[in-house]
Amino acid sequence: MKNYHFLWSAAILSLAACTTANKAGSTADSVLTQTTVASVDKGIFAKMHMKDELKAGDSLLLDFTVYNGSDTAMKFCKWHTPFEPLMSSYVEIKGENGEEAAYSGAMAKRIMPPPADSYITLNPKDSLKTKVNLLKAYRIEKPGKYTVKYTGENMSGIVVKDSVTFVYKP
Repeated sequence: MKNYHFLWSAAILSLAACTTANKAGSTADSVLTQTTVASVDKGIFAKMHMKDELKAGDSLLLDFTVYNGSDTAMKFCKWHTPFEPLMSSYVEIKGENGEEAAYSGAMAKRIMPPPADSYITLNPKDSLKTKVNLLKAYRIEKPGKYTVKYTGENMSGIVVKDSVTFVYKP
């Protein structure tokens, strides 16, 4: 009987500790999110734009503009961005049903850390724009609405808050 009482007490203490840790974690997450949002406007960030509608045979052109919102020149790595040829999957393209468009482009093996010529310097309050045809590396065959999300942030250091959508029509 004493063993059950001991086990019951241990279980209650464990659950109480988990609840406290989750509350502390959620506060930390909120602070981190607020800090990230505030730093986006003062650092390197990008915005994407594309046509709302794509017909079979059209190019799927993604406009990718990087901004430096800070008061000093900043660098970003061009790897995993449209500022280099398609050598990796740096966007995620998903249909309404959650199915991801297949990436069929090249995959480059990289030396780490990136060499100095892999970085682009952006002057304070300046921007740099490029375009890329995503159909050169992604297969989109089914009609429907698709969402494009930038996923190269960890390599490039560029934050992109919003995704873009388009409708593919045969």
